[in-house]
Amino acid sequence: MRIVIDTNVLISGVFFGGFPRKILSSVVFGKMTACATAEIINEYEAIVQEMIDKRQGHISKNILIPLITAMEIIEPITHVDICRDPDDNKFLGCAKDSRSLYIVSGDKDLLVIEKYENIQILTAKKFCEKYLTD
Repeated sequence: MRIVIDTNVLISGVFFGGFPRKILSSVVFGKMTACATAEIINEYEAIVQEMIDKRQGHISKNILIPLITAMEIIEPITHVDICRDPDDNKFLGCAKDSRSLYIVSGDKDLLVIEKYENIQILTAKKFCEKYLTD
């Protein structure tokens, strides 16, 4: 199964746990494939660094290495312009170009779309309830 993980799900999984962490662990352990572009990876890294700086914790940006290593990094081809937050269009384009079936997100600007072409947009909780078993 191929998915795209929105940045807020990544942040929740890294810093807080719950369903988002379950998804990240599934990617790291090869139970599913998460796809991203270089632009998405750069956003992940920048936001994680912001969170580390705010929390002044002992977490390093290196915490992303196992996840990013497990991900399939693709070159963006498709330009999408349908999201009310233009910055989120990159996740839709990545999902289309990688032939992912799902975008896992907590972002209302993406969730309101629900489905883009054949790509479903689900919260981490709904995704886990439907597709990840313990």
